[in-house]
Amino acid sequence: MTLKTMLRCGVVMAVLVPFPSGALAQSVTSGAPATQQAEADGGDIIVTGSRIRRDPLEQDSPVITVDQTSLARTGLSSVADVLQRLPSASGGLNSKVNNSGNIGNPPDGGGVGAGSAEIDLRYLTAKRTLVLVDGLRYVNGASASGIPSTVDLNTIAVSSIDRIEVLQSGQSPLYGSDALAGVVNIITKSQQQGLQASAQFGTFRQGDGHTQDYNISYGINGPTTHVVFGGSYVKQEAVSTRDRSISQFPNPGQTSCTDPIGGCSSATLNGFIQLVGGGPVYTPKNPPITGRPRFDPLNPTGPNSDFRLLTTADRFNFSPYNYFLTPSERYGFFVSAKQELTDSINLRVKMNYMKRNSQNQAAFLPLFVGPDAGNGNLLDTISIDATNPYNPFGYTLSAGGAGNPPANYSTVRRRLIEAGQRTYTQHVETMTVTGTLDGSFNVGSHKFYWDVNAVFGFNDAKQTFTGNINAAKLAQALGPVANCTGACVPFNIFGGAGSVTPAMLAFVGFTELDRSSQSVNDYTANLSGELFDLPAGPVGIAVGYEHRYQVGDFTPDPIITAGLGADIPAQPAHGSYNSDEFYAELRVPILKDVPFFQSLEFDGAVRHSNFAPGGSNTTYTASGLWKPVKDLLLRGSYAQGFRAPSIGELFGAESRSDAPIDDPCTNVPGSPYQSSATVRANCTANGVPANGSYQEPTGGQLGVLTGGNQALRPETSRTWLFGGVYSPAWARNSGFASSLSVEVNYYDIKVENAIAPVDAQLTLSRCALSADALSCAAIKRTPSGLISRINAQLQNIGGIRTRGIDVTANYRTPQTGAGSFGLSLNGNFLLKYTETFPAAVGFTTTDYRGKTRGFPDQSYPEFKGNGVVDWQFGAFGASFTGRYIKSVVEADGSRLGSRLYGDVQVSYTPSFMKDRVTLTLGVNNVFNQDPPGCTSCTGPNYDPTTYDVPGQFGYARLSYKM
Repeated sequence: MTLKTMLRCGVVMAVLVPFPSGALAQSVTSGAPATQQAEADGGDIIVTGSRIRRDPLEQDSPVITVDQTSLARTGLSSVADVLQRLPSASGGLNSKVNNSGNIGNPPDGGGVGAGSAEIDLRYLTAKRTLVLVDGLRYVNGASASGIPSTVDLNTIAVSSIDRIEVLQSGQSPLYGSDALAGVVNIITKSQQQGLQASAQFGTFRQGDGHTQDYNISYGINGPTTHVVFGGSYVKQEAVSTRDRSISQFPNPGQTSCTDPIGGCSSATLNGFIQLVGGGPVYTPKNPPITGRPRFDPLNPTGPNSDFRLLTTADRFNFSPYNYFLTPSERYGFFVSAKQELTDSINLRVKMNYMKRNSQNQAAFLPLFVGPDAGNGNLLDTISIDATNPYNPFGYTLSAGGAGNPPANYSTVRRRLIEAGQRTYTQHVETMTVTGTLDGSFNVGSHKFYWDVNAVFGFNDAKQTFTGNINAAKLAQALGPVANCTGACVPFNIFGGAGSVTPAMLAFVGFTELDRSSQSVNDYTANLSGELFDLPAGPVGIAVGYEHRYQVGDFTPDPIITAGLGADIPAQPAHGSYNSDEFYAELRVPILKDVPFFQSLEFDGAVRHSNFAPGGSNTTYTASGLWKPVKDLLLRGSYAQGFRAPSIGELFGAESRSDAPIDDPCTNVPGSPYQSSATVRANCTANGVPANGSYQEPTGGQLGVLTGGNQALRPETSRTWLFGGVYSPAWARNSGFASSLSVEVNYYDIKVENAIAPVDAQLTLSRCALSADALSCAAIKRTPSGLISRINAQLQNIGGIRTRGIDVTANYRTPQTGAGSFGLSLNGNFLLKYTETFPAAVGFTTTDYRGKTRGFPDQSYPEFKGNGVVDWQFGAFGASFTGRYIKSVVEADGSRLGSRLYGDVQVSYTPSFMKDRVTLTLGVNNVFNQDPPGCTSCTGPNYDPTTYDVPGQFGYARLSYKM
């Protein structure tokens, strides 16, 4: 029987779609996914989680289907934002992550991915969640800052999406590498009748973050030809941190840079100089000096000197200069065509194109020079010559080194406000073309289905960065004035805010241009059908082959490649790999329609993969499905997983992330250095001056070097899953419900040889507390004790272990005089999440359950849950969505309180317009909940992977269908 339901789409559009037999139309359905293909022969259809056609009501894998009603209810304009709300999801990059030069390249080998959006299941990071489009591979994203190993969900035209199926279990034997945590299968439209369109406008109550979302598609159906084409346009404006109270200062609740909590930057507006490590720190007097600065060596802060001592009040509050929500503009189009060549053979062609313009933003460039600057490049070796007209000391400030006098100054730091804020603007183009030839044939009474597919995709990204400095030109402008010829203009680094003239800036400044690209060629062939009949039913089989070739490269600006930038360093990277994979799946029905065995069946699959580079691997999975009675389904499975190192992990060049972490060797009140003689001894052995002069600059970030490693081995995993679905017929037969189901699943995932860097904070702690040789060797310090870098090259760490329980319940009343009501509940209980790292002796295990990591941002609440109550009465509809996140604890013991978000929506579809037009109004975060303040988070004082942007968001949408 064909089910029809009114599907209103906030991300796509309001549409009326006929679903094939067995498909469910709840807002979020579980245990009985929709079809992988829009049309199917007979009652057996392909479902995500199996290659064998079967009744989706008897699925042996936990699959959640996010249909268009669910998408519509969110009012969101990004598919990733919708998926990240699933309790089994754990965030990932999204438009709330303002991550570029102010944080750097994350230590995962993939680059920052600025402006992109990902999906991360089970907290195993997005690279361990496989994203498919129509069951096929999709090109990975890039944002001109590395070679990511993940699909950018913002590259898929939202108007092309029919629904999304989320397999909440690893299935490498069926789908290949990367499917350790689960599989997200985005199903695009293949048929449509007539025109469908929608227009939505939304804004925050504060009057910012305006979002426009327009979608249109048109379908043509002929006797043997079906064509759907359309386009989408989304424009999301920024929300600035200066416009939310939680982000006014570097720490939540802070009101001034003089607060004891600290956090403001040592790169001050007027700048400062420290002549020797641990000595006095001098800053120009206010107002800023306009002529040649003066320094009185006999009385440095006296009336004849233009300097005074630096105070805490001089520190720079960088917080108001970032984004809470990054601006983004996306437009794209798609075409899907099917031609029936014969009664049993079809040709399908699909094309998807998306252009993204996005931006990240950071405060004015912090310019550090001198031997204790910690840049790791030419800036650390700059000497300021005595002949520089703005050098007030009368002698050369030497950085030391070969051929120079011994260092006589520590560092000069200055916030380069004259160059304006740092902006990182991305222009990203993505296109994929898919061709499929499929058909069927009979062998006796058994039917077989076959398909061959080819996928060609590319992603090309360019990034423009304004506000950077050429270190070589700065060295020339600060060096001997006799060498400052031609276009060179002597640089006034001591003059305070406003003293850098446009001419000075024009010489030392430059606009950074970076580029990256990725492409994929994927060829697959599949055959499935029934071999023979057993008393309990036919034995099903599926076999297939896949050949995939991927290539990626990252080309930073030549000045950056030469190591002459003042922001995040990077080097070019290029790599490729190819794979040949074979799989087979077998389904064997054992019992059927006997007491206590309404059905009993076994399903197994095996895949052999050859990767170059990366070696080979064979993975297995086995599952069992038992229905003791018609209303109860029990299942269990065991699956091995495999993930080959990605291009970025293998070939990614050295770059840096700036981690807001604490050095336990700093000699300040309350530090381990002051409270433990062991720590003092270990820190001295690591390069901290024994006289106790070292104090880490407050509000700073420590440079963590990341990079690929061609010696990496593949990751492996094993997953146990047990669950059940109860869908009682008595509830339907008694008139209590038109549908009722409850599903519970327990999962246990263990990842071995996990590819990751050792956590930088753990490295510092293990060196200071226990003198761990591996950890201490990874820390490099300047002569004054300052950390210049922490080595966090990717490696195969000990492993990751996570366990949890998913619970889903769906209920809908029969039609009553007051309409129909529905209730959908979906929750995740996190029972365990640990990471194990190698030490010089043994391993160190960190438990993150119920905690927040801090860097990179990620919270691990013990429970997350969503609940939807909806009502439909004729032309009117309404819904309330509640989203609950249990509290977590920071490393310092501070608690981030629980949050309950509420979203409301109402709709009207007037019958006098023949049900073709729908008006929808909604408010997200109707309770106006702010995210919990987080001191250790790298986002603007909260975790953007887990919580919403502060403020109520209202929207209106008008939808039309022909």
